[in-house]
Amino acid sequence: MAKKKEREYSNRSKAKGKASAVERRKTIGKHLNFGAAEAYKLLRTNLVFSMADETTCKVIGVTSALSGEGKSTTSINLAYTLAQSGKHVLLLEADMRIPVLASTLQLKNVYGLSNVLAGISSLNEVIHQNVLIRNMSVLPAGEIPPNPSELLSSKRMELVLEALVTKFDYIIIDLPPINAVSDGLAVSKLLSGMIVVVRQDYCDQYLLAEAMRRMELLKVKILGFVMNGAETTEKRYKKHLRKYSKNSKYGYGYSYGHDRKSRKMADAVNMDGMSPVYEPETVQKNE
Repeated sequence: MAKKKEREYSNRSKAKGKASAVERRKTIGKHLNFGAAEAYKLLRTNLVFSMADETTCKVIGVTSALSGEGKSTTSINLAYTLAQSGKHVLLLEADMRIPVLASTLQLKNVYGLSNVLAGISSLNEVIHQNVLIRNMSVLPAGEIPPNPSELLSSKRMELVLEALVTKFDYIIIDLPPINAVSDGLAVSKLLSGMIVVVRQDYCDQYLLAEAMRRMELLKVKILGFVMNGAETTEKRYKKHLRKYSKNSKYGYGYSYGHDRKSRKMADAVNMDGMSPVYEPETVQKNE
């Protein structure tokens, strides 16, 4: 059953093709609208305060219950926003079944993490520096291996992270969806914490709760949720945001996820001992 789910995940995601990468480029980095840029800055602030006691490199996983919820876009923009604040950030792609960072960020070298874990390449050969912005480095997934889960749970993966944490302030790891494959859980013990991306009106409460239970069994520290694609009904807030974005080069094309429905869904899966849900958060609407 697990192998069948892994094949379905790979086949379904591959079918999206190059168009997904093109669309994703419109929602990252300097292309963010004013509302989204501010939302990611808020996410950055929440993250910094929630991990204030940690003085070493923070290793943060970003995942979701299902594919298509925006975890890769969130990973890119979180890394970008942290780099904006002057931090040295590495964006590491651990979704080796369906890698998207190389195509989205238009990286020329196809080698990456899988090649390092297989002993084919060194870290210096596959890390791209100053991607999108200064201080933001990217380690893509690399060539698709036959055994992603085994590579991610290997001793060599631990050694790779041990080497990387000495060079960066933050390492953001783009992980596969929890309910699709087990790869993301294989590296959970190496994380400082996990951010869970949830797309409104896409992932239901049962599937999200199932993903949370799987992480709870492994005692994964949940830092919070990012509610993606949320609509706000508060006209006063939209008017307030437009005032600030009026003279900005960004147009207003985003909405914050702090409406009643977003809170209700988060409360339904929130468990004892978890950190508060991050809100508001945002995703770009395709126009």
